[in-house]
Amino acid sequence: MPGAERSALVEHDYRCESGETIAAAYPTTDSATVQYQGGTYNMQIVISASGARYVGGGLVWWTKGSGSGSEGTLYRQMADGSAGAVIEACTES
Repeated sequence: MPGAERSALVEHDYRCESGETIAAAYPTTDSATVQYQGGTYNMQIVISASGARYVGGGLVWWTKGSGSGSEGTLYRQMADGSAGAVIEACTES
């Protein structure tokens, strides 16, 4: 809508077991932007049995819970779209 202000995205910061960090923002209810190791990945939500799962850029970002202490796991995306090997296991700080 012309002239409408866009609200600022809230960034969620995750500390991973490896010492890496992941910053995730959710511009819409169906998308996520994940920043990891200098790269930015624009992802779309897909069906999951629990939590929220996003895919894009050859990666899967799967979160469970919300707020401090919630879990986020980054996976490699398999050819069929499923989550493959775990890259990072993280907790929101």
